[in-house]
Amino acid sequence: MITLFVSLFISLSSLLFGEHDSVELVFAGDAMQHTAQLNAAKTSNGTYSFEGCFDAITPYVQAADYAVVNLETPIGGGNYSGYPMFCAPDSYSIALKNAGFDLMLTANNHALDRRDKGVKRTLDILDQQGLEHVGTYRNKADREKALPFIKDINGFKIAFLNYTYGTNGITVQNDVVVDYINKTEIKKDITEARANGAEVICVCMHWGVEYVLLPNAQQKDLADFLTEQGVDLIVGGHPHVIQPMEMRWSKTHNKKVFLIYSLGNLISNMTTKDTRGGALAKVKLVRDENGNPAIDSASYRLVFTLQPGSNSKNFRIIPVEDYTSGPLKSNCDVFVNNAEKIFNKHNIDVPRDTTSIRVK
Repeated sequence: MITLFVSLFISLSSLLFGEHDSVELVFAGDAMQHTAQLNAAKTSNGTYSFEGCFDAITPYVQAADYAVVNLETPIGGGNYSGYPMFCAPDSYSIALKNAGFDLMLTANNHALDRRDKGVKRTLDILDQQGLEHVGTYRNKADREKALPFIKDINGFKIAFLNYTYGTNGITVQNDVVVDYINKTEIKKDITEARANGAEVICVCMHWGVEYVLLPNAQQKDLADFLTEQGVDLIVGGHPHVIQPMEMRWSKTHNKKVFLIYSLGNLISNMTTKDTRGGALAKVKLVRDENGNPAIDSASYRLVFTLQPGSNSKNFRIIPVEDYTSGPLKSNCDVFVNNAEKIFNKHNIDVPRDTTSIRVK
């Protein structure tokens, strides 16, 4: 009798919630575009090719049902530049798309590096390339139309929001909108997302202090605030170094909440010991016995940026476990050791994944 009941329940659940009963999300850190990366990508005919930059992680990213990355540069259209005022070629976002990333986060401190025009062109190019985006908007009406951004992934209705602490003192000139961190506005956006059917809410925060491996008081306060608002995923960036991850429990909402303080850099030309790499995070969502979405598990893996060499004209990301020898091996080891010290001491129920990534 019990077996029959279980079979009937499973069949009913399949009818109600579809064939998929889980979803895997992957999150990556800051996709930087420094001058050395531009110089390496420039071809003899003046175009820019980022071939090979993301090949080693592409199978991992593409295996996810949905992948998110922080695009920390405008796609400004000419006069390309690195730090301190970034501007990347159109082919840079194409390379991220080809690597398997689906959603570009655009609210960060470099969002206005090419002023309002750069914001609008970035969004136009991402739209043309079929890349989804959240965090900046052409104008208020564009924001109202775009939000709440709710993505149906395997039958899970997931809302994504993106906010930044600032834009390096550069202000909006005319009518573009950058979503800055403001508790009142964030609470309103979360409420509207729930009202419009979001089952899961992911808030991506550009926050914290650069090059510091632990979160500050403001990050902790905001993380607690977001947890109290009932969000499910909190994903942080900006420090350019990794910071701890937590699988915390919300007593108020009786559920798990996955918190990442900082994923560090995805790719960059930063060369200090902790900025040469970053983390990729994977989270699995499932449905409970009542059909409600819940976090099943989360894990991270470490990646390291290799500078151009005999094996590649471009900068390349590589899983740290695959970098067994080379001119930067000692640098990679230092990065890994420092990251593991932080994660082993401060992570809560978020283990490291070292399974092999096979290049397709």
